[in-house]
Amino acid sequence: MSRRGLVRATAATAAVIALAACAAPEGAASGSGSAAAVSDGSGTGPVAAIEDHALPLDPEALAGLTGDARVVGLGEASHGGRQFFALKGEMFRHLVTTRGFTTFALETSWSTGLRLDDYVVHGIGDPAAIMAEEFQGQYVFWNNDDYLDLVRWMREYNLAHPAESDLRFVGNDLGYPGPDSFDRVGDYLAAHQPELADRIGELYADLRPAPGTQAGAWMVAQLGKEQPRREAEAERARAATALIREHGTTNPAPGHEWALRNATAIEQSFTGYAFSDEQFAERMRYRDRTMAENTAWWLEHDAGRILLASNNSHLAYTSADPEFPEPAGAELRRRLGDRYVNVGLTFHQGSIGALPDPTADRPATYPVPPAPAGHTEHTLDQVGHRDFALDLRTAPAPVRDWFTPARPTRSYGLYWASEAPRTALLDSYDVLVHLHQVDAALPR
Repeated sequence: MSRRGLVRATAATAAVIALAACAAPEGAASGSGSAAAVSDGSGTGPVAAIEDHALPLDPEALAGLTGDARVVGLGEASHGGRQFFALKGEMFRHLVTTRGFTTFALETSWSTGLRLDDYVVHGIGDPAAIMAEEFQGQYVFWNNDDYLDLVRWMREYNLAHPAESDLRFVGNDLGYPGPDSFDRVGDYLAAHQPELADRIGELYADLRPAPGTQAGAWMVAQLGKEQPRREAEAERARAATALIREHGTTNPAPGHEWALRNATAIEQSFTGYAFSDEQFAERMRYRDRTMAENTAWWLEHDAGRILLASNNSHLAYTSADPEFPEPAGAELRRRLGDRYVNVGLTFHQGSIGALPDPTADRPATYPVPPAPAGHTEHTLDQVGHRDFALDLRTAPAPVRDWFTPARPTRSYGLYWASEAPRTALLDSYDVLVHLHQVDAALPR
């Protein structure tokens, strides 16, 4: 959602939206929806060329297109489409059992990832309760049955394969600095650097969410604070991180690296909230850079392979909106090179879940008619596969030429809107998955 849309909300609610990168969608018009149609019947043209190169969608075909990547970014064209969540769960299971993937990383807060990881690795907590408590505000759509089933499967897999590396769950975002990050920093200091505990306790005073705090309400309240207070809180978080880093430069104690990472996650959250509304684009740049940094850090320290689940707009290499200037995918490509491969998703028709506007508390279901002529999905849905995967890197010239221009392409974030961003798919993704139909997914 652009800043123009934010001005329609209350100040506090608008502030939360400012941390939720969400592209605006297109809403109407008609199309044939025929999966069997081919261009003009001549066997030439973009539809025929795409069909010659496309693969019917199944987990093994899609996994094969990602090659030896260490991080696979799997996107979604809507935060509220059930098939997107189901595909991510299915792909992660397949990548675990056939290609040695170990981590499911999600566009959610680092501290939320700590809680779900504790369940996946140690069986601590109730995942349904954790998701209900943590997946609020800009993460509300993650509280769905497909993700709950996946988290439970990860726990069962770990129990059934004790000789293998544990599967792990990671949050790479900064929206909510939950108590778990603070607790882990405090536990480390108490055990290894008690001389720092009081000073860092002072710096963290009033930063740690109080018991009983709701994640969604906290996010609304944080950016509703006066700008000087937000900046002062960010400075205190940075000072705490600097102290922990400084005292670990010589002979660091066991666990120092993880304590520093948890302190860094706290700092990232408060820094993200410290940008003013006039710095909207820089706030979004910082958020995406943070998501890339946290993903790359986990890759370096866990030594496994990661499926990164996020919105298309975060995983892409280019942005369709100047107010979201540089996606996390661009930073991941700089850091990891071809060890990062991204997969963008499109869909032709169906329904999605979305919030009606920035002041709404609960999502609603919206019908999405067939994509109209001139839109990317209108042409893709004429390919002779209901659902398919397409490697844009190895596609022949006619396919690459067709995907080069920017065209209206559906991309829904949290909110329902009427526009479609013009997206140059060839510059944005390595692999494209097109689904004929998507059905609305509302939070549990």
